Order: sequence, then C-alpha cells, then structure tokens
Amino acid sequence: MALFSKQEWFSNIKGDTLSGIVVALALIPEAIAFSIIAGVDPKVGLYASFCIAVVIAFTGGRPGMISAATGAMALLMVTLVREHGLEYLLAATLLTGVLQIIAGYLKLAELMRFVSRSVVTGFVNALAILIFMAQLPELTNVTWHVYAMTVAGLGIIYLFPYLPTIGKSVPSPLVCIVVLTGVYMVSGMDIRTVGDMGELPDTLPMFLWPSVPLNLETLTIIFPYAIMLAVVGLLESMMTATIVDDLTDTPSDKNRECKGQGIANIGSGLLGGMAGCAMIGQSVINIKSGGRTRLSTLIAGVVLLLMVVFLADWVSQIPMAALVAVMIMVSIGTFSWESIRDLKKHPMSTNIVMLATVAVTVGTHNLAIGVFVGVLLAAMFFANKVGNIMYIGSQEVEPGKEREYQVVGQVFFASSERFIAAFDFKESIDKVTINLSRAHFWDITAVQALDRVVIKFRREGTEVELVGLSEASATVVDRYAVHNDPEAVEKLMGGH
Repeated sequence: MALFSKQEWFSNIKGDTLSGIVVALALIPEAIAFSIIAGVDPKVGLYASFCIAVVIAFTGGRPGMISAATGAMALLMVTLVREHGLEYLLAATLLTGVLQIIAGYLKLAELMRFVSRSVVTGFVNALAILIFMAQLPELTNVTWHVYAMTVAGLGIIYLFPYLPTIGKSVPSPLVCIVVLTGVYMVSGMDIRTVGDMGELPDTLPMFLWPSVPLNLETLTIIFPYAIMLAVVGLLESMMTATIVDDLTDTPSDKNRECKGQGIANIGSGLLGGMAGCAMIGQSVINIKSGGRTRLSTLIAGVVLLLMVVFLADWVSQIPMAALVAVMIMVSIGTFSWESIRDLKKHPMSTNIVMLATVAVTVGTHNLAIGVFVGVLLAAMFFANKVGNIMYIGSQEVEPGKEREYQVVGQVFFASSERFIAAFDFKESIDKVTINLSRAHFWDITAVQALDRVVIKFRREGTEVELVGLSEASATVVDRYAVHNDPEAVEKLMGGH
C-alpha cells in the first residue's frame, strides 16, 4: 500500500483540515489536565499529544482516529512519577511502546473477537458518562457567565448546521470555539480560560533519552507500569477503533494499530512525552466534524504544536466554557441512547453485561477493569446458556436387561454435573449403551464426567458401551479418559 494513498490521505482534504483544527483545540486542555493528573509538567502531556497524533497518522491501522495523552493512561502513572520521577516515566513509556509492538506482531488484537457487543455498548456508555463527569468541575462554583457561555456554545453546535450553505461546510464545534473566544476577548468577563489550566510550552520538543541506569533494577521498577500501560492503551485503542469502524462503516487493521500505538509511544518517550492511546472523545469530535482520513489526525497533531508554541497568547484566551460545550456534545453523541430503549427487548443477561460494564468502568475510572468484568460476565452467561442446551433421554432396548441413553448437546465444565445427574445408576440392569453421536465433549471436565458415569455403572455391575463418539470428541476422550485404567479409576473416585 502506498504511503500517501489518495484514499487514506487526500480524499477529504477540506473536511479533514477543519476537523483537525477542532480536535487540536479540544486536545489542549485535555493534555494539560492529564499532565496534572499524572503529576508532571503540562508540556509533557502536550508534547505527547503532538507526537502520538503525528506518528499514529502514518503508522496506525484506523484512519480518522485520534490518539494522544489520555486520562486512563495518566491515572496509571501517578505512583511511578511520585516515587521515581519523570525520567522513569519516560523509560516506562519507551518500554510500553516496545510491548505494544510485540503485541501487534503476536496478533493479540484478534482477542477483540471475544468482546461482545453488549460489552462494547457498556464501554461506550461508560465513556460518555466519564466525559460528561469530567466537565462538572468547570461547571461547579462558577458565575452565571460560565453557564450562559456553555448554553450558547451548545446552541451554536446544534443549531449552526441548519444554516443554509455555510452550516454544512464549517464544523459547528470550530464555530463555537471561535465565537465564544471572540465574545470573551471583547467582554473581558471573569471566567476560566485555557491559560488558567497551566503554562503552555514556548519551545519545540527536543530529543531526550531518559537518564536512568540501564540495569535490572530499573527494569524491575518500570516493567509493571509498562505492562499496565500497554494493556490499557491497547484495550482503549481497540475499543475506540471498533466504535469509529461503526461510525464510518469502514474496517480497520487492528494489529497494525497495535504496532502503530507502540511506535507512537516510543516517539513520545524520546521527545519527553508521556504514554498515550486512542481517545474516544476526540475521535468522535473528529468524525462528527467531518474528519475521515489520516490527514485529519496529522493536522490535529501539527496544529496542536503550532498553536501552543507560536499562538500561545491567543490559545490561552479560549474560554473553558467553549471546550466544555464541545465535550458535552461529544458525551451526548457518544452515549448509545438506543441501548436504553433496548433494555426492554434484550435478554436479561445482555442487559446485565452492559450495565455491569458501565457501573464498574464509571466506579473505578479504569476502562480495563470495566471491560474485563463485562467480558467475564458475558463468558459466564454464554457458558451457562450453552450448558443448558443439553438433553439426555433413554429407552429400554430389552426390558430389565438393557437401556440406551441418547446424549444431545455440548458437554463441558458448565454442563458436566447435569450430564452425570441424568443417569440412573441404581437401576438393576445388565447393560447400558450410551449413544454419543449427537454430543460433543469439549474439555477435561467433560471427559472426567464421562469417566464417572462409566465407573459408577460398572460398580453397580452394569456393562457399559459407548457408541457414536465423533472424531473430534474421540480425540479428547481417548487422550484423557481413565475409565479403563484401574489405578486411575481408584484415584478419580477417591476410593469410594
């Protein structure tokens, strides 16, 4: 594939340029806020956001997705920065990148197929709630001017697109930011601005190799953090890529995205930035503002750097109310409102998975834990459902002498107890035939259940014959079954 193919770079120049500028403006307060969370200078987050956005534009697998410094990653860095300092954070960032590249080559993105739609919906809803909650500090204990500016910003965002001609050609979030900044500069009202978030850098980033000892002790310190950063970063990036896939109705290369995230984090660490990953909020802003290709991501990163370094005086005057209005739009647009309507018609298990993912993610502010709980619950419900789809019937072949049992369904750890309970071991009979032609044995637990059934019948003096075992099931049964091994039988039954 060409490095600068028209489809991936230049098929939507106007939309990508304007959306990139909007995203750059929205990235500034976020990057500063995440730097503060991590306990580092604001320029660490700003340099990271610039570098990651620019690099991922070339190396990522999802055109139009925005990656930068994120809150989920910043929360994982707090202890490392507090106990060991910035240099160790930079070293951990480099190692995070290496681990993510390895994950890409190992094709670990394929694990996303185990994440059900209900977990993705829960993840999306949780992020929408977290994005909205993150705006509340800007709307608490403030003057009426802030509320007026925020409402005005939302009015511009939602009403401007209805204007003839110009409404569709310029992203309304960009209009919101420009207009409210103009109002603030003219009126001089006393409200919080981007400049109040922290000092903006006045120089371009420089190459920095972390000044930490290259020894086993350093590796021992940074490795646990790098593992967590790599996992959370890839998880959030893969989930965000899935959401952008749905929004644009286009596919993405998630294994390439893993490698791209790794390369971007290595670049960030070498330029004095913190580790980052895909950002669902900014990605949604980009898509809703018309961004579709890699050009939008590149412009977002480049414009971000140019603004904070060369236009700091202007950028610092952007009222936070304008950016709050944009992020509230993102929150409203991100939330899956149809999921509330679907609660009535979806199965209870699906609803529980979705709601649990939301609750845990919002409660812990840790996306990885929320998704893990959702996937675990979905797996448990699935195993229980499949385990219940099993039927064992029987008929007398010869009255008082022989009975045939017909097993239908999946036998594995979740259905093994039901499998054993379906047989009548106390029936006085000479022979039992167990027809397994419509059954499948999946694991060792299932084989042990079959062993117990055979052994219990034999201890009652009943002859047992297994028939119809499929080739796939026979492979597992022949390898692990022990009902024909006296010593193993005694051990399995515990001497009873």
